[in-house]
Amino acid sequence: MTKLIDITGKALSGEWGTEDDSGIGIPVLRTTNFTNEGIVDYSDVVTRTITKKNIAEKYLRLGDIIIEKSGGSDKFPVGRVIYFDGPDNKYLFNNFTGLLRVKDPQKWNQKYVFYALFSNYKRGGTRAFENKTTGLHNLKTDDYVARFEIKEVPYNQQVSVCRQLDKLFYIIKQREQEISLMDDLIKARFVEMFGDILHESKYPSVQLNELVDIGSSKRIFANEYVQEGIPFYRSKEIRELGSGMKPSVELFISPERYNDIRRKFGIPRVGDILIAAIGATIGYSWIVNTDSPFYYKDGNLILLSLKDRVNPVFLNHAMGILIEDFKSKGVAGSAQLALTIEKLEKMTVVNPEIELQNKFAGFVKQVDKSKVAVQKALDETQLLFDSLMQEYFG
Repeated sequence: MTKLIDITGKALSGEWGTEDDSGIGIPVLRTTNFTNEGIVDYSDVVTRTITKKNIAEKYLRLGDIIIEKSGGSDKFPVGRVIYFDGPDNKYLFNNFTGLLRVKDPQKWNQKYVFYALFSNYKRGGTRAFENKTTGLHNLKTDDYVARFEIKEVPYNQQVSVCRQLDKLFYIIKQREQEISLMDDLIKARFVEMFGDILHESKYPSVQLNELVDIGSSKRIFANEYVQEGIPFYRSKEIRELGSGMKPSVELFISPERYNDIRRKFGIPRVGDILIAAIGATIGYSWIVNTDSPFYYKDGNLILLSLKDRVNPVFLNHAMGILIEDFKSKGVAGSAQLALTIEKLEKMTVVNPEIELQNKFAGFVKQVDKSKVAVQKALDETQLLFDSLMQEYFG
């Protein structure tokens, strides 16, 4: 094992400079350009005016590793790393990040060093080096670099490890793109069949409350949660369910409380739609597809209980378009964007004959079968990638 500081030396501090009014300043990578996959997101790179001298060594070069020094959260520790794959001597990095540059690339493969750091972060290895301040998690970077160790293997073995991991990562990205293209195909088919439902659909529109009953749940208080029992869904779980994932349930209510609600007020039925109504997950939805007991959070989620001659798959896609339009219009001032029952009741939605709705739903079902197969392959590849990371760097 070799200490990271002997491989890279101390992390170089970043530069921030001043606001660039000219638009011709130096592009600077920030933590917003970090991804959880260890690659750089170049879609929103700022430029800054930097007049400080003697910073030539800080210009990024192919194979550099940038480490996050400030950021993170209680759920996601600080210390993410990205592998720089851009052009030499064009980009700098800001003061919330640090630069790790391999001193002897003939002995240590840069990608191998990156994967060692990336694997350690994924295992939560940076959390022990966090120093929390108000609103921020800071990495004790010097301490981390001085103490972190990397398994030393022959250089040709380092290259082989990286080739295997790179190949698997490429396959993962390809699978993800396939799923995204299938989603695009469904959207295109919807427009082909029903037109632009915001502006020029050839089918009549009706008030949403003519097609569904719009409501919310009965309030569950914090002291009613139990250690195990009936799953209690919030917007996070709806997002997971809507994506076909198993929900990571954290809250439960007692069977007695659930049965009392079911008797007095009713519960969601198969085919109803739950929509996240507030916060970052607004608009995520799930078509209820199970008779297994569950309940859901009031205010956080809104329930659409379908009336006759409405296909839930069709309506769910239509609602996705309407809610994206609602979100794009935003809200004034600092108010948080939120869906309410009143706002939904005022929405109008296209209402083609049920036969066409069913035809669209049949198309979605066929595409979803293909998505399931691709998702299975993606999950298997991700599992192999993670297990190899553990084998090589665990």
